Formats: sequence, C-alpha cells, structure tokens
Amino acid sequence: MSGHSKWSTIKRKKGALDAKRGAAFSGIIKKLSSAARRGGGDPSMNAELRMYLQKAKDVNMPADTIKRAIQKATGQLEGSNFAAFSYEGYGPGGVAIFVEGATDNRNRTAANVRFAFSKNGGNMGQDGCVGWMFHAQGIIAIAEENVKDVEAFMELALENGAEDFEHEDGVITIITPPEEYMNVRQTLVDNGYSNFLDDELTKTSETKVAPDIDAVRANMRLLELLEEDDDVENVYHNLEISDEVAAVLENE
Repeated sequence: MSGHSKWSTIKRKKGALDAKRGAAFSGIIKKLSSAARRGGGDPSMNAELRMYLQKAKDVNMPADTIKRAIQKATGQLEGSNFAAFSYEGYGPGGVAIFVEGATDNRNRTAANVRFAFSKNGGNMGQDGCVGWMFHAQGIIAIAEENVKDVEAFMELALENGAEDFEHEDGVITIITPPEEYMNVRQTLVDNGYSNFLDDELTKTSETKVAPDIDAVRANMRLLELLEEDDDVENVYHNLEISDEVAAVLENE
C-alpha cells in the first residue's frame, strides 16, 4: 500500500479543483451506481448504498439524478438496457489497468476506452490479462491532524475488522477486507471520526509498477480520461509513484 497515499494526495489536489468546476456530482453518481450494482437498489438492505445516498444529499444532488443512477445500475431504467462491462489493459511502462462500469451501447464504450488507451501510449488487452492481479478491499483515510490519538485510532479500527494500516505523509489509511468495510467505517463514525479524505470499496494489486515521471504523467492522463467517461464507474490500477516523482507532480 506504500503508493496509495501519494496517489491519493495528488488526486485530492486535482479533485479540489474539479469540484470548483462543477464536477462534484460525477464521482458520487458513479459510487452510487457501483454500490447499487453490488448490493441492490434498496438502501434498507444495502449499507454501502445508504452511505453514498447521504453523500449525494450532502451536496444537494437532485432526487431524480439519484433515482436514475440507481435504476441504471439495477437494470430498472425504462427505455434503456444497461449491461455491466469490464475492460483490461496496460498503460505506459507496463501499468496494469482494470476498468468497469455499465453501458447501453457496448460499441460506443469499447471505442471510448480503446481511444483512451491508445491516445496515451497504452494498450487494451484480452479479458483476464490483468484482472487476476486485483482484489477487493476497503480504504478509509483521514488526515493525521484530525486524530487526537493515532495509536488509539488505529487500534480501534483493527479491533473492529481492519486488517492493516498505513501512516504516511500526514495521512492515516485504514485497509479492511471488503466484508468489514462498512462495519469499520461505522465504528469510526460512531467514535467521532467522519471527515475522511477517502472512504470507499476499491480493488488494489500487491504487484506495483513504478515507471519514470514521463510514464507516470501519461498514465495519469489515461486514468483521468477513463474516469471522465460517463459509462465508466471504476478504474483500478497498480501505478506506484516514487517519492521523487510525487514531489515533482505535487508542485506542478
């Protein structure tokens, strides 16, 4: 997990700018869709969906937008036939990338994903070429300055289902098995922690690739282009960013 904080820090800085440009809804809509696809569209039976519904309400997302995202994910949207998809490939420097989402036009989505790879020096691969590298886990990150007792915080998480943690660059990151994610998160919230920097179910790879700065920049452009696609819900990768490269990127 040593590269997660660096990648997240750089993404958060960009995310702050994106939010000012009116893109705050996009990420929540995609998380709503993913949660509904995994656990169903009934929030009373899907704790993860309830969490993202609250996040949607916090940013005043219209009820119709929320309803459409859930219906799209569960196949209930009238007049459309959305199907789940996944694509796999490699970014510059051999970075493994796994893309998933839902579409009502596979030809359009496949063309968009292929264009994103080719435009930025990557290549789409066959099904299974990189998917085996990734496994699901929960990630909950919080700024160290918002934790009074770091040791007690990490002990609380570990006692309630977390499997590991990372403490780096002023950020504490809790890693959980997917089935324990909501329990750990709720425990932390119940104990007064709620201003998380990151909190989501994701997929990570134990095998990391740390290319040079030019390849890192190209991969970041590729990942951002994929994430901007309306049909794409999640983009997973094994890009590792070295301290030296991170220092340069954070000052750009």
